[in-house]
Amino acid sequence: MDSAPVIQEAVKVLREGGVILYPTDTVWGIGCDATDEKAVSRVFEIKRRSEAKSLVLLACDLDMVAKYIKTIPSIAIDLVEVNDAPMTIIYPGAQYLAPNAVAEDGSVGIRIPVVPEEDSDAEAPKKPAPKGGLTAGAFCRELVRRLRRPLVSTSANISGEPTPASFADIPEEIKAAVDYVVPKPFGYGATGRSSQIIKLGLGGEVEILRP
Repeated sequence: MDSAPVIQEAVKVLREGGVILYPTDTVWGIGCDATDEKAVSRVFEIKRRSEAKSLVLLACDLDMVAKYIKTIPSIAIDLVEVNDAPMTIIYPGAQYLAPNAVAEDGSVGIRIPVVPEEDSDAEAPKKPAPKGGLTAGAFCRELVRRLRRPLVSTSANISGEPTPASFADIPEEIKAAVDYVVPKPFGYGATGRSSQIIKLGLGGEVEILRP
């Protein structure tokens, strides 16, 4: 399956304020334009989740992160450069994002999806790549690049229920509530496991919230 028309349709839906169901380098997620407050509210509604809880966003590279964070702690650059597994970094001082996409303390969690050559988990089960050659991580990184804005990435489950390990485990309620569902072949490479979470402070503080 050719990725170009799929990405084109997903970006169209996102720019119109829609919500999509799509694969990431970790799990299948629900996403929207992270600068669109109404779209972010819909994500919370679909998940039946309180807006007091924070969300994770995806960026295509550090240049995109820099546009939405007032000051990137220098250690973040080192962490991203050496990272070879899914890692979400919580940055202080978010800006230009939907207010409901940002935590009460002004921080926001952002991950740059891992692409195949960066995946160090040699024990992860391998599946044939879909026609077009993109794994889930590469697919969603390209999706974010085309959108040119951070993308909300929250697991495709009702709040409080288990995170789906695969597309087949996603509740039908979720599938019916979104505006576009990325075809299953592009889920190749999604591990079904959550990312590491690291919180950074402007003074160089590092707190590992999830190893």
